[in-house]
Amino acid sequence: MKSKITLVTVMLILLFTTVVYADSNNTSTQPGSVDDPIITKSYFEQNIAKQVADEFAKQSINEEKIKQLIAAELAKQGGGSGTSPSTGSSTGNNAVPNSGLTVVKLQQGQTLYGGAGTEVIVRTGKVVAVSSDDNGIPDVTSGKDIAAGATVELNHLLIVPREGRGVKPDAKNKQEIYVMVRGSYSIINADGTKAAS
Repeated sequence: MKSKITLVTVMLILLFTTVVYADSNNTSTQPGSVDDPIITKSYFEQNIAKQVADEFAKQSINEEKIKQLIAAELAKQGGGSGTSPSTGSSTGNNAVPNSGLTVVKLQQGQTLYGGAGTEVIVRTGKVVAVSSDDNGIPDVTSGKDIAAGATVELNHLLIVPREGRGVKPDAKNKQEIYVMVRGSYSIINADGTKAAS
């Protein structure tokens, strides 16, 4: 009998301890209580939003900073006028602003010769590659070398590796030819004279 009383007492103590322990872990804070207050919109706007905006302003770059960086870079490169340098023989009103590209209209019988490193993109019309030697012009769009006399595909970027290479209208071409050029170039007429810009 004494063992039954001891057993019941031990079980009651364990039960009481379990209930007290479980209740102590269940004291999570409720939103809006003193331990976890709910803030009002006006408090947020007056205090926290201002602090967040101030910190963001310190870390971000604004429009004025961008303008200053651009002006400093242009001044460093020389000029700072906002126009891009173009080394082509014909710039006129056909220069594409801030790209260094010049749009050239090629007439039947004319040949556009590029300087070393000149980039050429044929936009309209049918043209063929020309070369003063057996080598062609690299077409970096397709990854192939275009041999002299071969047709140049539209909208492919060609890079002239050295002087004496370029493009001319195909004899069968019936439409206007527009070419975009970046770098030095010259346009030679069929009679060998330099075309007026």
